[in-house]
Amino acid sequence: QVQLVESGGGLVQAGGSLRLSCAASGSIFGIYAMGWYRQGPGKQRELVTVISKDGGTNYADSVKGRFTISRDSAKNTVYLQMNSLKPEDTAVYYCNAAPPRDDYWGQGTQVTVSS
Repeated sequence: QVQLVESGGGLVQAGGSLRLSCAASGSIFGIYAMGWYRQGPGKQRELVTVISKDGGTNYADSVKGRFTISRDSAKNTVYLQMNSLKPEDTAVYYCNAAPPRDDYWGQGTQVTVSS
């Protein structure tokens, strides 16, 4: 079984930074690409960034240049560094495989960006 636990969210002002962590209960990064997803209030969940098994990355246009995904395989942890945050980044952020697996969804971590 695999469990993913997101942490690091909080309330920040526009232009601020935040670093999210996603801790996996097992070593899965050699098996799946991993992604960060988010769901804002009244919005559909969207994929914002992916890190492939070989370390390559992709970003949604809305976060490109501001967000950076990384991983530490030894710690079974994926990170999301978020800079220059905007109010529209406000959402619950989730970590999951990419494409996502239904049984991997965790509780997410809330990110709120005030203007």
